[in-house]
Amino acid sequence: MFQRRAIVKKTAAYAVLTGSVVLFSACSEPAKPAFSGIDLTGADYAQGFTLPDHNGQTRSLTDFKGKVVVVFFGYTQCPDVCPTSLTELAETKRLLGPQAERLQGLFISVDPERDTPEVMKAYMASFDPSFLALHATPEQLKTLAQSYKVYYKKVEGKTSTSYTMDHSAGSYVYDPQGRLRLYHRYGSGAPALAGDIKTVLAEKR
Repeated sequence: MFQRRAIVKKTAAYAVLTGSVVLFSACSEPAKPAFSGIDLTGADYAQGFTLPDHNGQTRSLTDFKGKVVVVFFGYTQCPDVCPTSLTELAETKRLLGPQAERLQGLFISVDPERDTPEVMKAYMASFDPSFLALHATPEQLKTLAQSYKVYYKKVEGKTSTSYTMDHSAGSYVYDPQGRLRLYHRYGSGAPALAGDIKTVLAEKR
């Protein structure tokens, strides 16, 4: 009888102890947010840029502190992927409602030969005047694309100016502190991106 009581007491004590450990672990390690996009938190690439925008102002991620920044690589004469992605980004901003002003869209051209500041400014205005296009020299673009793991290649056309650009299609998302957080594949849709941005904006980090 005494032996059984001792066993029951030890079992109860162990249950309390392990329960405390589980509770402590749950408190010290909060669950990661569920994102629709690919979580890149802590990745060691795509860490930023220093490039002039279509207004001639040099830009980097620190200029947009307090906002979620979405970065997309493309070119203004793109027939489908780029206009679709920028249209979705504009729709994402609309879906954010009162938080819309906390989104900054950035478009980095992979076609520095044709995408002049004037051309890019007009192109951005057709989607959202707050979006900015960034221009890199061919040398800068090569280095930047490598650091972002972005692919691009010129595909010759019938004339010297009718070429197209093959390029990666997807968007990088940075939190209001300028930290890389997510990658959204092309075609993910505005609701998915807006939902993830709301989650990032709600974080207390």
